[in-house]
Amino acid sequence: MKQLKITVNGTTYDVLVEEVDATSAAPVAPASAPAPTTTPAPAVSASAEGEPVVAPMPGVILSVAVSQGNNVKKGDVLCTLEAMKMENEIYAPRDGVVSSVFVVKGESVESGKVLFTLS
Repeated sequence: MKQLKITVNGTTYDVLVEEVDATSAAPVAPASAPAPTTTPAPAVSASAEGEPVVAPMPGVILSVAVSQGNNVKKGDVLCTLEAMKMENEIYAPRDGVVSSVFVVKGESVESGKVLFTLS
């Protein structure tokens, strides 16, 4: 192990770096190549009917603006999700009726969790 100091944007960090030989090291993608991303498939329960509206990122539900049975228009705010200290409004993707609400204020959600279904 080597202890190194690294400065990034004026902030200094102490880091430990492990040295490995070339035969045991796993191949590493170049820094310029973006890491592959996958979007988790929404886990819609069998009882949920309609088009799922999923959380685009992990966070905490700050408010829920609709209830089951509400009519919504494309672009209406369904809820507000706080992620990384920013408030993100989750919008209705199309006109419809809220057939199910799966979240409550204060709930932590993961990326891909079904928040609502629209019929």
